[in-house]
Amino acid sequence: MMDLNNLVRAAIFTSTAIGLGFVFMLIPNLEFISVTVFLAGMTLGFYFGVIVGGTSMLIYSVLNPLGSGLIYFPLLVSQILAMGVIGFLGASVRIFLFNLSYRMLIPISGILGFLSALWYDGVTTLAYPISAGYNLDEALAYAVSGILFTLMHIFSNTLIFSIVVPGYINRINN
Repeated sequence: MMDLNNLVRAAIFTSTAIGLGFVFMLIPNLEFISVTVFLAGMTLGFYFGVIVGGTSMLIYSVLNPLGSGLIYFPLLVSQILAMGVIGFLGASVRIFLFNLSYRMLIPISGILGFLSALWYDGVTTLAYPISAGYNLDEALAYAVSGILFTLMHIFSNTLIFSIVVPGYINRINN
């Protein structure tokens, strides 16, 4: 049976992720959706982490005025899958993070942000060439062509996670 309090919390995390997505959508590769989804998984567990991640990305991508995710369905599916895994990751490392000192929490959170961005960008970047029938060399060339944007996203996510996650955990613990 679903706990109503967790359902409400999941709705709050989802709406926060979507809202932050729209607030920052004009700044390339600066996003707070993944850290919000990660925190949802960390706070609410595996099930709700995946649901918040998938639902947030579905709504944000489909309603995005810069280009709806409905235009290319394989990309939309890859976005939903990738963000659901980030929610799962948050739930997976919860116990570990809550037992770290604040000093260790900052770099570890940054590494998790790095891995989250790398995962998301890897899955979404390869969704198009693979679904369009590109061979491996063509898919890699496609991925390399967007490396600057990928590096910007990885850098910003590393920084965002290293600030937001320790601050959130510190706030929860006090």
